[in-house]
Amino acid sequence: MAATGGDRISAAQAMLTTRVDPARVVTAGAELAAAAAVWSGAVQHQPALVVRCGSTGDVQHAVRTARECGLPLSVRARGHDWTGRAIRPGGLVLDLRDLHAVTVHDGVATVAGGASAEDVAVAADRYGLAVAAGTVGAVGMVGFTLAGGYGPLCGRLGLAADNLLAAQVVLADGQVVHAGPDGDSDLLWALRGGGGNFGVVTSMELALHPLPELLVGSFRFALEEAEQVLARHAELIRTAPEDLTVILAIVPGPEGEPVIAVSPTWCGPDPDGHAAMAEVAALGTPLGSKVAAMSPLARLRQLDGAFPDGEHYEIRTRSLATLTPASTATLLEAYSARRRTTSFLNLQHFHGMATRPGLGDTAFGRREGHLMVEMIERGGPLSSWPKETSAALAEHALPGGYPNFFGADDCEQADAAYGSNTGRLLEIKRRLDPDGVFQATPLPAADDLSS
Repeated sequence: MAATGGDRISAAQAMLTTRVDPARVVTAGAELAAAAAVWSGAVQHQPALVVRCGSTGDVQHAVRTARECGLPLSVRARGHDWTGRAIRPGGLVLDLRDLHAVTVHDGVATVAGGASAEDVAVAADRYGLAVAAGTVGAVGMVGFTLAGGYGPLCGRLGLAADNLLAAQVVLADGQVVHAGPDGDSDLLWALRGGGGNFGVVTSMELALHPLPELLVGSFRFALEEAEQVLARHAELIRTAPEDLTVILAIVPGPEGEPVIAVSPTWCGPDPDGHAAMAEVAALGTPLGSKVAAMSPLARLRQLDGAFPDGEHYEIRTRSLATLTPASTATLLEAYSARRRTTSFLNLQHFHGMATRPGLGDTAFGRREGHLMVEMIERGGPLSSWPKETSAALAEHALPGGYPNFFGADDCEQADAAYGSNTGRLLEIKRRLDPDGVFQATPLPAADDLSS
């Protein structure tokens, strides 16, 4: 007679209490609900068990227990994923938040699996160094890195994934392997943009960069100037030097009215930086502007509080080669159709150093310059606006999209996300995880991997 779900959970609980400190196993009640809470309050997934891992050994034991007992397995670091993939309903969750140490030596950060981007930036800042981070410090640095990692330093430092030097990984059979030039180099290749689909990264090494100070601007323009501002923005970024990365967004303004917010970040010599800021100011007639020198850590903290825990979120993405009059019109029409005032369009600027690697050098599926458009809705109840906007942009978009933000129904985008890297990526997946235990990031369809 086949074991029931309850039997499997009981068996797993009994095994875990003999393999790890029982105090690290969360099984029921308010403690389990708290352990399962993630960034987006729209996610209400309830696991059967949570293991608060305190070591790589705990991770190994938890992986083997889940496999032996037939429980779905997921990995939770900071839980900053709008779809809630860190929590699989009825499954066993590996909670890595207690593994958050960051050390720096000779320009390299060794980052534990549960560390946040803020943790890494704080450690780097002590040495006047910068990490290729994004714009939200609360995100998990490992998950951010594994699927690519766009950010305001992209032009100068490349993607976060481009700065991944090595990793320690627990595979689906519980074995610990070293991904790196002197270890499993194919696995390192897959981790550089292929997502968290190959094992549990318990630590990784990231290159840091001497960049003690940035020049950062903040400019607001009236939405009525949108066509002009977006057209001039497209021309500006077409020839922007790698020291200048410009993020443009349409967001709620100080009084709730929508505005265009342009956030340039300059990484080079100061006089050239002020000239670059003047070019950004000339995109239109600024409603407000500010230019200040700051550290990379301060830049990371600029949006602290903008996306609070517990709110409901939905995010979709498309990638555009450039902003054309047609794609601009589609964006503006879509924004006018939003159902909530707390809806955002965010255009990430991919250029410079991020375009230097060849397409086959890492698993990341797009290396030509582009804009990654994020369609973000915050608040509840959520509408279908992000999904509808994504569909409207499809005719203007490049194939695929950004895997970190795919929803469960973005199958067509997932199938195209890795381009010519797809075959190699799936071969590595078959070798290391033929049963499809790890499903953190959508991969192109493969018939022989478990769903």
